[in-house]
Amino acid sequence: MESTAKSVNMALISAIVAVATIGGLLFGYDSGAVNGTQGGLTAEFNLSEAALGFTVGSLLIGCAVGAFFAGTLADAMGRRKVMILAALLFVIGALVQGSTDSHTMFVAARFAGGMAVGAASVLSPLYISEMAPANIRGRLTTVQQVMIISGLTAAFVVNYFLAQAAGDSLGEIGGTTAWRWMYLAQAVPAVVFLVALFFIPESPRYLVSRGRTEEATMVLTRIFGDEEARRKVGEIQASFSADHRPSLSDVTAKGTIFRPIVWAGILLATFQQFVGINIIFYYGETLWRLAGVSEEVALERNIISGLASIAAVFAALLLIDKIGRKPLLLIGSAGMAVTLGAMTWAFSGAGTDAAGNLALSDSAGWIALVAANLYVIFFNFSWGPVMWVMLGEMFPNQMRGSALAVAGLAQWGANYLVVQSFPPMASNLGLATTYAVYTVAAAISWFLVKSFIVETKGKELEEMVG
Repeated sequence: MESTAKSVNMALISAIVAVATIGGLLFGYDSGAVNGTQGGLTAEFNLSEAALGFTVGSLLIGCAVGAFFAGTLADAMGRRKVMILAALLFVIGALVQGSTDSHTMFVAARFAGGMAVGAASVLSPLYISEMAPANIRGRLTTVQQVMIISGLTAAFVVNYFLAQAAGDSLGEIGGTTAWRWMYLAQAVPAVVFLVALFFIPESPRYLVSRGRTEEATMVLTRIFGDEEARRKVGEIQASFSADHRPSLSDVTAKGTIFRPIVWAGILLATFQQFVGINIIFYYGETLWRLAGVSEEVALERNIISGLASIAAVFAALLLIDKIGRKPLLLIGSAGMAVTLGAMTWAFSGAGTDAAGNLALSDSAGWIALVAANLYVIFFNFSWGPVMWVMLGEMFPNQMRGSALAVAGLAQWGANYLVVQSFPPMASNLGLATTYAVYTVAAAISWFLVKSFIVETKGKELEEMVG
């Protein structure tokens, strides 16, 4: 392993990771761009609260569809080609969302953008895992989460300055309302992603699965050198079934629908959402305002929270190949359970002000605020990056694309379920009970990781078993 590590072409690996993780940046940017545009959407399309919720949530429906079909198409067309299709959808979705006067077209474009987000969310870590040396694979795949959080933070920053320049999101810049510029801005990194994808090679695991061993050998030779490339090609060939190419049927098992390793992937994908992370992302401004700060200061502190999240991911990046994936998940589950419990306690004493709005005491408001930000840090130190790392590497070559399709569908389906269920839960059950549900999910996740997740640190992809 040491000699292999020394002979790796790190310049090429770094270029591959840099390009692939632009997909993660767009994943984060598209997810965060909606913050600050809801007033504009409501005014432009005369939306009811329910219609606004569907308009915003249509992205997540597209994400689930995109994640599922990207996984299966990646086995049929190749990883790089499907990422190119996703990049095209990113560009088209951004331009149409920022320019259309039709609500139907806006929702269709948002759904298409969601398909691109879903595709990027599974293909970027998959592609990096299949290209990276085993001893630094976790570190390189974790860059995906760095880029996701960077994309979210970039969206917050761009939206903040556009709103400042226009007066608010309904003001105009150059004859176009600020909220439209918030969507149009997504096209810039999307075009960069599209162009850059033409300069990186196809995954050698995909090439071997299609019988294109000479091309696979050429790619691996560029990365590892001739001798190591030929050895790896032989190992990759041995990991594929001799009687059929990868297909969706590879993930199935009699009696339990899916193979045990696929269930483990579904567990990781769904509990990453069941702990309620996107509620904190989407309602972070509300928490700051409950702590007594103005809207402008709340938006500024959202940016600070984003920067703290990036720092947490960098900490995970430094540790993931040293202490392993499973310890980080366990630390994250415990930390999230404690911080969500603190938020539950803080909201249990909430009252209402004269206008009927939720009100917390000064001490409870700050406890909720600090706990929420510590929770985000714990998440981004553990489940945020580690889930994507493991989904990209934990499945055998024969089923990796199909298993990612299933896990990606589960992940985005859980995301949609949590986001759509939060408003009625918070309204009917109260925030304390709602956060108690997330607290229980975080606690359960600790026991599930302890019992069912197998460490993958340092293993070659050809060693993964299902």
